[in-house]
Order: sequence, then C-alpha cells, then structure tokens
Amino acid sequence: MTEQRPPFPPFTEDTAQQKVQGAEDAWNSRDPQRVALAYTVDSEWRNRDQFVQGREEIVGFLTAKWERELDYALRKSLWSYSGNRIAVRFQYESRDRGGQWWRSYGNELWEFDENGLMSRREASINDLAIDAGDRRILGPRPKDERGLDLPLR
Repeated sequence: MTEQRPPFPPFTEDTAQQKVQGAEDAWNSRDPQRVALAYTVDSEWRNRDQFVQGREEIVGFLTAKWERELDYALRKSLWSYSGNRIAVRFQYESRDRGGQWWRSYGNELWEFDENGLMSRREASINDLAIDAGDRRILGPRPKDERGLDLPLR
C-alpha cells in the first residue's frame, strides 16, 4: 500500500493551511519518528548548512536537534502556495544547556509528491539570543490562536 498524507496537492489556501498546522503540531511533539512520517522515504533537506536525505537521516537530525534545543516550541505560518509547493515562515524558541534562550526565525520551501508526502524541504534560519522574560512561544499553539501570525519582534 502506498503511504498517503492528506491533504494532497494541488493545494488550495485551506489545504495549504492544513499542511502548515499539521507540520507545526508534529514538530511541537518533538517526536522525530512522528515527524519523519510526513516525508517521503528519500526526502531531501537543506537545513541551514546541513544536508539530510531520507527518513533515517531525518530522525537522526531531529534527535540531535532536540537534544541541543531544549524546551523547543514552534509557530509556522503560510506565506504562499502553488500546485505542489508551499512556502512557510516560522519562529521557534528554545534554550541551550547553558540556559540561554534563543528565538530562531526562518523560511522554508516545501515540495510534495502526489501522495501528500514532503519530498523536499529547504530551510534558512537565523538565531537571536533572548532573555527568558522575552519569550512569547510557551508551548504548542492553543486552538484559538491557530492561523494567527507572530510579530517579527
């Protein structure tokens, strides 16, 4: 049986929003196995300066990420969509083992296969050190905040 992850391309604004929220929810679980299931078995990634290919490498990458980035909490928002592609803006906050909090800003380009699995992900990310009192992403997004953008600052 072929793996499928609805909704399927071509995307509408509603189905693109569903993909974005689904990705946010999965990443906020901090479960590398769960997240990896949204990608094709041979999915290709560029994340900052790293290149990752396939689910096994995705699981390894995410495991190491969440061992470094403690108390990780993410927000994604739809930027654009067309056909089988979606562009996303995101912010997440985490702390390192030394207790320094970080807010990371980024953009992602996603490409999906016909079964709704992501076959390509390119992420550009910048990090900003913040004080604990400046945090604004305190866990998974409450349902009443879904679809809302975060301010840049």
